[in-house]
Amino acid sequence: MSGRWLAGKTAAALLTLAFVVVFNFFLFRVMGDPTTQLARLPNASPEEIEKLRADYGIDKPVVGQFVDYAGDTLRLDLGISQRSREPVSEEIKDALPWTLLLVGTGTLLATAIGAWLGVVAATRRGRKADDGLLGFSLFTYAAPEYWIGIILILALAVWIPILPAGQQVSPGVEFSGFFAEALDVAEHLILPATAMTLMLLGQYFLIMRSSMVDVLTEDFITVKRATGLPWERVVRRHAVPNALLPLVTLSAIQFGAVVGGAITIETIFSWPGLGELTFEAINDKNFPVLQGTFLVFSAGVIVANLLADCLYFFLDPRVQSR
Repeated sequence: MSGRWLAGKTAAALLTLAFVVVFNFFLFRVMGDPTTQLARLPNASPEEIEKLRADYGIDKPVVGQFVDYAGDTLRLDLGISQRSREPVSEEIKDALPWTLLLVGTGTLLATAIGAWLGVVAATRRGRKADDGLLGFSLFTYAAPEYWIGIILILALAVWIPILPAGQQVSPGVEFSGFFAEALDVAEHLILPATAMTLMLLGQYFLIMRSSMVDVLTEDFITVKRATGLPWERVVRRHAVPNALLPLVTLSAIQFGAVVGGAITIETIFSWPGLGELTFEAINDKNFPVLQGTFLVFSAGVIVANLLADCLYFFLDPRVQSR
């Protein structure tokens, strides 16, 4: 049963990815001919324009373009950047680790802190601690990520200059070794990771608090309490594991929103990840890079949802019995 269920989920993920590949092709063809910018230059000759059209394969019919695009995508060949003239796959390869570092750190912190604060608020429902945490979470939930980033820069990089305002390493510095460079990267990561954490914290807190409130009213919690188990143990061993299930689903669903927030946060802090790469590509109308980053972001959302489904399968026995 579990093998059939997993095969079905994997097949659905692959079909979704195939749809994204097709949609990705037509979406960026709607943007127009990328050679139109070159045609506006006074020294651009017709031969140069035709050569550029041939390089991007847009001198062929749409069917031929799609066949080439599908084959190149299967080979992980995402084209050539119009700005740097480097392979898009190499630019994405260089930027992806920085995005994973930022998004991974922010998501883990937001999940851990949000879940912990949600448990604290739910077990103190109606008290001052609950009201204060609820107000704080609603504030962070409503605040735009760019506003959070700007406030952090002003507070901790301008008014009290204790942290770097941007980039991933200190420019022009020769590091004595790996640990010295890693420490410098960690220092530069603090502000963007804090912005990412605050962007997600309110959502995770609200979901965990609501889930915990529901779980604490279940009959099995009353039974555990009636057997004489301490309140802290009931909460830790029985209530929290059941309340975490909706948080797993939320983490996967929110991955798309995390990607959107990463674009804004990376741009504000000049963090050299996929978000900043996408922002620069939008400004330059660099459609091969946009096409590549869109595909990577979409594949990330699909994989995140598949992993969440698999994790949910093992966490919730009710899913296994279907």
